[in-house]
Amino acid sequence: MVSQFMMELQGLKSVDGEDPPRILHFNPRLRGDWSGKPAIEQNTCYRMQWGTPIRCEGWMSRADEETVDGMVKCEKWIQDEKFKESATTWWLNRLIGRTKKTALDWPYPFVEDRMFVLTLTAGLEGYHVNVDGRHVTSFPYRIGFGLEDATGLSLNGDLDVQSVFAGTLPTTHPSFAPQKHLEMSPIWQAPPLPDDPVEIFIGILSAGNHFAERMAVRRTWMSAAHKSSNVVARFFVALHGRNEVNLELKKEAEFFGDIVIVPFMDSYDLVVLKTVAICEYGVHAVSARYIMKCDDDNFVRLQSVMAEVKRIPSSKSLYIGNMNYRHTPMRDGKWAVTYEEWPEEVYPIYANGPGYVISSDIANSILSEFTNHKLRLFKMEDVSMGMWVERFNKSKPVVYVHSVKFCQFGCIDNYYTAHYQSPRQMLCLWDKLQAGKPRCCNMR
Repeated sequence: MVSQFMMELQGLKSVDGEDPPRILHFNPRLRGDWSGKPAIEQNTCYRMQWGTPIRCEGWMSRADEETVDGMVKCEKWIQDEKFKESATTWWLNRLIGRTKKTALDWPYPFVEDRMFVLTLTAGLEGYHVNVDGRHVTSFPYRIGFGLEDATGLSLNGDLDVQSVFAGTLPTTHPSFAPQKHLEMSPIWQAPPLPDDPVEIFIGILSAGNHFAERMAVRRTWMSAAHKSSNVVARFFVALHGRNEVNLELKKEAEFFGDIVIVPFMDSYDLVVLKTVAICEYGVHAVSARYIMKCDDDNFVRLQSVMAEVKRIPSSKSLYIGNMNYRHTPMRDGKWAVTYEEWPEEVYPIYANGPGYVISSDIANSILSEFTNHKLRLFKMEDVSMGMWVERFNKSKPVVYVHSVKFCQFGCIDNYYTAHYQSPRQMLCLWDKLQAGKPRCCNMR
C-alpha cells in the first residue's frame, strides 16, 4: 500500500455536483508510487481539471528554474550518490525482473509513526512548506488562483492531526499590503489624457487583488507607452469580493491615475463587459485609431505591435492576433460550454484573448449594437470579439492578420506579446528588451 496524506487549501465550488477547487494540493507519498521512492506532489485543480504537477523526488530544482520568492521549488533530500539510478535503468531492471536493493539514506521530511510540525506560509509569488523548521518545497500561485480565494483547509489520508493553528491572511500578501509592492512613486503615474486623438489605446484586464502584476506592467512596457503622445494604456478592474481589497484598489487608482474601475463584481462570465468598456474608452475618451486588449500577465513589445498594425493601410478595417480557425466548443471540463450558451458546432475565427488589436470602426460598431441592446454577449470574451468582427465583416471587409508572435502560452523569442509572465519575468523581459534582445526569460 501507499502511505500518503493530502493537505489542501480549498475554495468555494462554483457548480453543484463538482468538487470545490483545490487552490493548493500538497501530497507527500512516504512509500513512493511508481518509483518506489518517497515523493511530494503539488498541484491545483479547478472544475475537476488538474494542472501540471510539480513533483519533488529528492533532487534540488535546476539552477535555471524559476524560484518562488527566492526559494527553490524542490529541496534536495540527501542520498548516497553511488546508488543513483536513472528512470530508464529503473524501468529496465523492473522489466527483466531484477530487484536490486539499494541502501539509500533519505532524510525525507516525513517518517511513519513520527510526529512532525508542518508550516504553510504564503509570500508574494507563492506558497512555502517548512517541516520542523526546514524548507522543503515551494509552489507558485497558479493563474486564476490567489490565497484570498481559499475558504478552508483540508487534511486527510494516513495522518493523525494533533492540532492546527491558523492565522489570517499574512500582511506580506500583496492583496493586503499593496503599498510595499506598489512603489508609490510619481515616476509611475500616468500622464493626463492627450487632447488630440491617439494612434492606439491599450486596455489591460486586471483583477482587484493583482497589485503586484499591475506594478510590474507600470515598471516595464507601460512606461514606454507613457512616453508616447500617440499611445494611452489603462487597466480595467471590476470590484472584488473583499472590501479591504476595493479600498486599496481605490487608493491605487487615485494615485496612479491609470485604472478604470467598472461597476460590477468580478466574475469570469462578465469579463466580456470589460472588453466592451475597453472599446468605449478607446473610442470616446481618447479617439484611438486602433484598440488593443491584453491581460495584466502579458508583456507587450509596443513598437513591434505598431509595426505590424501599420503594415495594413489605415483605411482598412483590421483584426490582428493569434487566430483560431474552426475551433469547436468544449462541452465538458474547466472551459465547458453548454448548447444553450453556444448552440453552434464551431466558433467564428477569433484571436486568442491575451492580446489582439482591432480598428476603431469595429469598436464603434460594437458600442452601437451594445447601446441598442442588439449585441450578442458570450462568456468567453475572445470568442465574443471574433463573433462581433464576423458580423461587422458582413457589411465591410475586415483584414484578418494572424501571427503566432502574439503568444497564447508563455513566450517565444522575437515575440510581439508574451503571456503568463510573472512580475519577475516582466522585469527580466524588460531588461532584455532595453539591451536590444527581445528574448524570453527561462524562469519556469
